[in-house]
Amino acid sequence: MSKILFSTIILFVLSTTVFSNDKKIAYLVSDYSIPFWKIMSSGIEDEGKKLGFKVDIYNSKNLRKNEIQNMSTILNKEYDGLIISPISSSSANFILNLANKQNIPTVISDIGTDGGEYVSYISSNNFDGAYNLGLILAKSMKEKKIDDGSVGIIAIPQKRENGKLRTKGFVKALTENGISTAGIKQQEDFSLEETYKHAKYFLEYYPDLKALWLQGSDKYKGALKAIKEFKKENEVLLICFDAEPEFLEMIPNDELVGSAMQQPYLMGKNAVNQLNNHLKGDEVQKNVSLEILAISKENIEEKLPSIKLNVLGIK
Repeated sequence: MSKILFSTIILFVLSTTVFSNDKKIAYLVSDYSIPFWKIMSSGIEDEGKKLGFKVDIYNSKNLRKNEIQNMSTILNKEYDGLIISPISSSSANFILNLANKQNIPTVISDIGTDGGEYVSYISSNNFDGAYNLGLILAKSMKEKKIDDGSVGIIAIPQKRENGKLRTKGFVKALTENGISTAGIKQQEDFSLEETYKHAKYFLEYYPDLKALWLQGSDKYKGALKAIKEFKKENEVLLICFDAEPEFLEMIPNDELVGSAMQQPYLMGKNAVNQLNNHLKGDEVQKNVSLEILAISKENIEEKLPSIKLNVLGIK
């Protein structure tokens, strides 16, 4: 074999070794059936593929026992890295402790944690997003000459850090505008029926109810169903958090006052990038807080490109 041919082969082997990436990462998600998490998963998979990672998704179906079982499987398969969107901030702490014992670098994508060590935390600015959404509702109520009345809050679990921040930001905006709340009903199983029952409760026991705020998006039909049953379509406003494709028409048509839209696709991409930086020994951002788009009929057209890709994952 000639020296030139031998050298060429060596260079080829070295180049493929340097640039190949056979690492694998796991994504432990609270409930893949919820569109928000499905879109985040898409961002993780797309960016993982771009960087040469094999990505496996573990769906806990919002059950703690499933989350623990999934984590056990992940630990046994020796992944190079882990991204988690936990069921709660307390379960995140438990997961992080298990991962750290086996030296698995972990990135948190949303929800937050009560403790534990992690590589990076990708979050949305929940307080500001909810505060700006509260201002949108207050403005809409004034435009419709709704001077009094209360707002019912159908919330995600308040044991989640993001849930607490959403409530604080939204209530601050309402308080500044002299609007009271009719209290909070927390979601547990995130079902359509549960959302309907919570909305019905507010409509039945708070005659002065003027708006419902749903701290999610995919079960909005449950709230609308209750409003229609009470024949209050023109009296009780609905405003949401996150987004569904239908919102692109509902907001301009005044069926929905607005929505504070997180950017799950972008969050997923950021989670993979920070994990990749850690594995390569590059600089890592410990905390990445992404903007939440507070959308109303006034700005939806302008924000449409960002909404389609980063919010809804439409490529």
